[in-house]
Formats: sequence, structure tokens, C-alpha cells
Amino acid sequence: MGTGKTNAVRLLENRKIPFSLLEYDVDESDLSARALAAKTGIQGEMIFKTLVLRGASGGHFVCVIPGICDLDLKKAALAAGEKKADLIPMKELLPLTGYIRGGCSPVGMKKSFPTFLDETCLLYERIYVSAGARGLQLFISPEDLVEVIAAQMADLAKTPPLRYI
Repeated sequence: MGTGKTNAVRLLENRKIPFSLLEYDVDESDLSARALAAKTGIQGEMIFKTLVLRGASGGHFVCVIPGICDLDLKKAALAAGEKKADLIPMKELLPLTGYIRGGCSPVGMKKSFPTFLDETCLLYERIYVSAGARGLQLFISPEDLVEVIAAQMADLAKTPPLRYI
């Protein structure tokens, strides 16, 4: 996989936000953060996944949570001010965001959506999020990520990673 310039990378470079890239071989049968952690030796709690949801009002919003956790839909809806929320169908991801499953970055989507970042990200100086392509991760400070995507902090995961229980 050649490291091409994704929308996320271009946006960060244009805004002069510090980050680095991690390139890795992708196993198309397992795009999980756990697989990435096992392959690279990175702590799973530092790898964050990007999920796109639709609220009861019909509006879309984004949640970025530790990849080893499940999203608590009630907490997500509460953070977004919705009565309830559900993940969008996978077929809507590319047309809506410009990104595919396993390569959906919270940075540089086609359109800006309200975005909520799980507060556990603050436990780390830098975290990993998708750079907008499978096999490519951004390594960025949570504070810089919050700034560039105008994210709000929220408690979003069903359970915190075991190390914090």
C-alpha cells in the first residue's frame, strides 16, 4: 500500500498540525483495532475507531472511541442531544464521508459533522486514528485532534478498557 496523501493528511499538513503516520499491512478479513494492536505492538487503548451515526432527528454525527471498546448508543445519543441513535448502514459510509470501512478518519470527511471524542483519549500524549485509508494511521495528540475536528469530549464507550476498571 503506497502512502498516498489522504484528505486527512492534506488537511493536517495545510493547518500545520503535527502528526506522524503509521503504515501497516492490512488483513481485509480483520480490520479491527485489536488486530492492528497485535500486528504492531501498539496498546489497543491508544487506537481509536471512527463511527458514524444517525440520530432520531435524522442528523448525522461522529463518535471516536477506543477501538477495543464498544460504543454505548445511549451515551452517544445523549452526547449528541438525540433521543436515540444508530450506526449508519455500511453502504452509506463512503457517499456520506468519502471514506471506506477500515479507513474512515475523523479528519477530512466530505462534510463536517458534530464529532464526539471519548474522554479516555486524554490519558495519552498521542493516539492513533485512521488517516483515511486502510493500512494508514495518524499518530496525533488528542488536543490537536480536538482542535482540527472541533470535537467535544464525552463518555461514549460501553465499558472502559480493562486496565482502567
